Amino acid sequence: MNDAFKALSDPSRRKILHLLKKQDLSAGEIADQFNMSKPSISHHLNLLKQANLVDAEKKGQQVIYSLNTSVFEDVVTWFMDFLTKDEEGETK
Repeated sequence: MNDAFKALSDPSRRKILHLLKKQDLSAGEIADQFNMSKPSISHHLNLLKQANLVDAEKKGQQVIYSLNTSVFEDVVTWFMDFLTKDEEGETK
């Protein structure tokens, strides 16, 4: 979960996630939406993959990225538990 929070802390990575929310995209299609180098985009995509926030599937010579919604569900569950339980895990 720490990797997910770290990945979510960067505005560029959050923008990538918003793009992938609409549709699966190749690395090139993602890079076209930014004013930064392709190696920088690759770095952001690798951090998102390490956090399991995105999945990558090789199709021919392209890598297609998509959201991994199960990790988002885990993060939302953690937030809901945080809001509704005290330090001992008891419901407030």
